[in-house]
Amino acid sequence: MERKGFIGGSDMRRIMDGQWVDLWEEKLGLVEPEDLSDNLAVQLGTHTEDFNIKWFEKNFKTKTKSHQVYYEMQWETVPLKGTVDAIVDTAIVECKHTYERNTMEGCLKMYMPQLQFYMWVSHLDGCYLSVIFGNRRWECVYVQKDWDYIKKMQVMVKEFWQCVRDNTRPFGDNLAEPVSIDKIKVDGLIRRDASSDNEFISRCHDYIQHESNAKLFELAKSDLKAMVSDDEREVYCDLLSIKRDKRGSLRVTVKENQNV
Repeated sequence: MERKGFIGGSDMRRIMDGQWVDLWEEKLGLVEPEDLSDNLAVQLGTHTEDFNIKWFEKNFKTKTKSHQVYYEMQWETVPLKGTVDAIVDTAIVECKHTYERNTMEGCLKMYMPQLQFYMWVSHLDGCYLSVIFGNRRWECVYVQKDWDYIKKMQVMVKEFWQCVRDNTRPFGDNLAEPVSIDKIKVDGLIRRDASSDNEFISRCHDYIQHESNAKLFELAKSDLKAMVSDDEREVYCDLLSIKRDKRGSLRVTVKENQNV
């Protein structure tokens, strides 16, 4: 596919990931884009897309009204194009097929720029990320459109496109601090990094060090769960994480190789 002359969803991922030089060379035709015709993961995702949509429809008891919907817009000086897998109500359905041991959080981290880009160009309110993990697990979450994140994307895509227009090679890859996706609502909930919360960290140490002491362990667990707000799907630090499942229950997981 000819990808010069515009920014697409996969380009947005690479821009936010700091892969400016390689993408700049491709946009100017200095190098050929990677040939993905023999990439098993990419081709598998393409061929399982129809099934993924049908599985989404079955589980949500709904029907998608459009497939492979093309959008195009000019934002300031930047031409933007995107094709979404499907649409249901006022939301996109984006289908992915990944490896068995991947996680939904891993997928969100990888694909968030693409998802927010598609919501931006389509003017839709949200996105269902429908993911097949290997051949035994399927998960789907609803990602809310987040203008704070989109505005940060706009700054970076405008700067990158200026390099393309001016034929000015980016000075190395963009090494800016990664943009956090913690505050983007997923299934109506956010994440919070509690690494600088001294009280939280203190109770984490108690939780890890005194797991064999049932009374203190349960007290620490209770206190940690009480520190998770109703609108948070996960609170985490370098020691452990507390995640809320689909039913609203909280689960504490200690991270491996912790020196407490």
